[in-house]
Amino acid sequence: MSKIGEYIQEADWKREKHAPVIEAPAKVKAGEPFTVEVSVGKEIPHPNTAEHHIAWIDVFFQPEGNKFLYQVAHFEFSAHGEVNTFTEPIGAFTMKVDKPGTIRALSLCNIHGLWESSVAIEVE
Repeated sequence: MSKIGEYIQEADWKREKHAPVIEAPAKVKAGEPFTVEVSVGKEIPHPNTAEHHIAWIDVFFQPEGNKFLYQVAHFEFSAHGEVNTFTEPIGAFTMKVDKPGTIRALSLCNIHGLWESSVAIEVE
């Protein structure tokens, strides 16, 4: 039986419109809030139609040396053309950490499946 991870695709977001883009500082101060923005389609716009769209983006933090991921944000984009209303796949939130780790984002395209990207966060 296949595992869900076998269905997750990765790519450089500068060349692939489905990969989530994570914008966060490379280095933060322990215990101090910082802003993270996630989006899909930053360099190459992703279609945003009823037929082809990003349904959601989940964001996780994995502390360095820790096996587990911790969900830190979830963004659902549910307007896909109803009465000419569309939600763009962009979300921002504030978080704080005490140790370095990796922010991982997972997005779902209704046609092309799951896409993942990550960025490392250093703590001073």
